[in-house]
Amino acid sequence: MELDPLLLSRIQFAFVVSFHAIFPVFTIGLASYIALLESLAFKTGNPVWERLSGFWTKVFAVVFGMGVVSGIVMSFQFGTNWSNFSQASANFLGPVLSYEVVTAFFLEAAFLGVLLFGRDKVPKGVHLFAAIMVAVGTFISSFWILSANSWMHTPAGVEWREGMLYVTSWSEALFNPSFGWRFLHMAMASFLTGGFVVAGVSAWYLLRGREVEANRKALSMCLWLLLIIAPSQAVIGDFHGLNTLEHQPMKVAAMEGNWETSTNVPLLLFAIPDQANQTNHFEIAVPGLASFILTHDWNGEVPGLNEVATEEQPPVAIVFWSFRVMVGLGLLMIAVAVTGLVLRKGKRYYRTPWFLQVMRVMSITPFIAVLAGWFVTEIGRTPWLVYGMMTQAEGLTPSLTGGMALFTLIGYVLVYALVFSAGVYYLMRVLHDGLEADDEVNPDHDRPKRPLSAAHVSFEYNPHETRKGGV
Repeated sequence: MELDPLLLSRIQFAFVVSFHAIFPVFTIGLASYIALLESLAFKTGNPVWERLSGFWTKVFAVVFGMGVVSGIVMSFQFGTNWSNFSQASANFLGPVLSYEVVTAFFLEAAFLGVLLFGRDKVPKGVHLFAAIMVAVGTFISSFWILSANSWMHTPAGVEWREGMLYVTSWSEALFNPSFGWRFLHMAMASFLTGGFVVAGVSAWYLLRGREVEANRKALSMCLWLLLIIAPSQAVIGDFHGLNTLEHQPMKVAAMEGNWETSTNVPLLLFAIPDQANQTNHFEIAVPGLASFILTHDWNGEVPGLNEVATEEQPPVAIVFWSFRVMVGLGLLMIAVAVTGLVLRKGKRYYRTPWFLQVMRVMSITPFIAVLAGWFVTEIGRTPWLVYGMMTQAEGLTPSLTGGMALFTLIGYVLVYALVFSAGVYYLMRVLHDGLEADDEVNPDHDRPKRPLSAAHVSFEYNPHETRKGGV
């Protein structure tokens, strides 16, 4: 059987990007949370905020390191697997990716050292400034990366000249038509990821009776954040969908499993897309709802996949189901955030065991939702590499063989498995030590030297009992 270098290269890049994406989406949200904790510690002098910041800074450092290692090698693929694309787009992507390194990566790396090791070595104001700069750096980085990625989906400000793309307007290229909503969508996803992870870890500690006061505060903060961000993400996602309908209608058609352009299109809750026969099987649908969501009109027209040739259609089943996974998890996040609000009466949110268990499980869901959304975005662009201008086949390295692509794919899988295993091992050690590890380093703090036992936290609804642990 002959190996297809295009398919293998796509799988390789999908694997590398998917592996890498879960780290920045967490660190962006976590960096902002650490900056907030440092601000509270600076303003109030409460050691609880300082201890929380110290703990989550350790987590940030491990995850940041994993993101750097997994991200550096991505650039090599542009030259090894996608040389035609690299050459054609170099006038735009080259400077943009360089700006990301110069303006963001160096900023994060420099101030992360101060944040990690300078707490007792620099003035408190300088330490706070370092935390803010790390958070700012993560958003600067995401600006450049998402601008470049959005440009590939909605190219603007460029023109073809002798097989090369030349920039005619930097402002139009950087702030291309899909950039704004895509940036906001990813920013909200980062806050959701950071919020649910911090809430999940705090819930785990509360179930074990560890550092009750600090983790109760952390859980409370995150639940307020999620109550605002989760519904906001749904609204932003709606506008992002309208933008996609305007600029990439076939992607939306695949998301909806809609084969024929028509009005009053139903929203498919369940279906098995059959791309070979251009139809769906076993449909469960809500009449007219897809038209209403996409056009805000019950009789609005939704494009169908049969407007283009079969070879120009994205893989419908993957896009269709990835979209439903993303939306379904988003709705679940909203439900959990609202549940947290309900449980605030009587402060039950931190002493209700089943809710704490739910928060533990929910800590993984943002990563799944981000990956599902990434699949929708990137696979839905198929067969285009630069939408409407260059196909994936045209961007492939001409001399690349299937054997070469398979060899590097296996190599990436093995190396990333090693990196991930090492990272998870050290991350688990940090989580196992918890906030109590700081007590051994700073014994002068007035706080317990060992994890609190479960007796310090009562899960009964008697308010007097629940305050025995100083909560």
